[in-house]
Amino acid sequence: MRELWRRIKEGLADMCYIWAKEMRTTFTDEGVLIFFILVPLLYPLLYSWVYNNQVVREVPVVAVDLSHSHMSRQFLRQFDASPDVRVAYYAGSLEEARDLMAKQIVNGVVLVPSDFDLRLNRMEQTSVSVYCDMALMLTYKAINQTAVAVATDFNRQIQVKLSGNMTDREDEVTIQPLDFDEVPIFSPTGGYGDFIIPGVLMLIIQQTLLLGIGLGAGTARETNRYRDLVPVSRHYNGIFRIVFGKSLCYLMIFAVMSAYLILAVPRIFGFIAIGDARALLGLMFPYLLACIFFGMMLSCLVRYRENVLLLVVFTSVPFLFLSGISWPQSNIPGAWQGVSVLLPSTFGVRGFVRINSMGATLSDIQQEYQALWIQTTVYFFVTCLVYRFQINQAHQHAHERIQHLKDKATQARLFLMKKEKSDK
Repeated sequence: MRELWRRIKEGLADMCYIWAKEMRTTFTDEGVLIFFILVPLLYPLLYSWVYNNQVVREVPVVAVDLSHSHMSRQFLRQFDASPDVRVAYYAGSLEEARDLMAKQIVNGVVLVPSDFDLRLNRMEQTSVSVYCDMALMLTYKAINQTAVAVATDFNRQIQVKLSGNMTDREDEVTIQPLDFDEVPIFSPTGGYGDFIIPGVLMLIIQQTLLLGIGLGAGTARETNRYRDLVPVSRHYNGIFRIVFGKSLCYLMIFAVMSAYLILAVPRIFGFIAIGDARALLGLMFPYLLACIFFGMMLSCLVRYRENVLLLVVFTSVPFLFLSGISWPQSNIPGAWQGVSVLLPSTFGVRGFVRINSMGATLSDIQQEYQALWIQTTVYFFVTCLVYRFQINQAHQHAHERIQHLKDKATQARLFLMKKEKSDK
């Protein structure tokens, strides 16, 4: 019993030693400090500020009116009157409009064909061509939706004109036999910020954790004589004390950073934040643990500090797509959906969006919640296996070094003995 108690006390003391050393490394290593503190503090502010307007207004477009008729001018006047776009230029041909787009003076082209008025007067179907710059989705959305809205309203005017109704009520029934009210319940503004920022905030937590843990692993290898992840020390003589000591450091730091990201940032910029604090806390605990153990597991792949940038930074956009928030989950191929199951951000983003933007509770996101705990358990045991291998490798290198020194000492003794015999 005394031996068991002694081992427990020794393990706790070593865990606290590793925790303190990891804390000291975090706040003395400039690279780790940047990814653990500065990036989570500043990057969400910059990203949220960029999309704080939610929607774009007065997007400049160029109009090409080949019809030069009353109907075409009416269509373009209605198009210009919308709050989202403005007809900044009028061009005589499509080639001239292309030049304006190539110079990035405008973001779109509206082309009214030459037979626009003629086909309408013949009771034939006509069309208006819209060309959009796809470099920025917000401008594409503004131009496309405005064109659709104006075309719909134009169709209603023609329909009323040809119906021969006698009263306004008959016109209303002709235009819209089935009335409805469109209410965007989870994004009242219809803006890009409310749509994408919650997922980005959760992804920032995962990516900065992976970057910081990987950078620390690269530093540990570069400062170790044998390029081992675990140093040869009596404090590092156990798997659980190493894993718990390191993970406790990361958990304490990102408990504060996560509270800032998910509670403060949305409210600073006025994004949707209707989630219950207890539900958010319940989701963030397994999410942080899953990200920490996932990062510690991948840290065995990092040989140099620069490697972690190649492994993590360029995966941010694919990870966001795989979460299903920026691209419909139903349209993601099965193989990539299988890859997404391995990522904590997939379930963290989905769960956070439903709690924060839709008011869900933990019982409403049981699938994501249970998946995060499964990932936490699996990655914890895999991390333990990784560190067991690293400890064995460190001991093997130390043993080889000791054996090498013994061999050199034996050779030195033999050399001295031979020299003494030759002197005699």
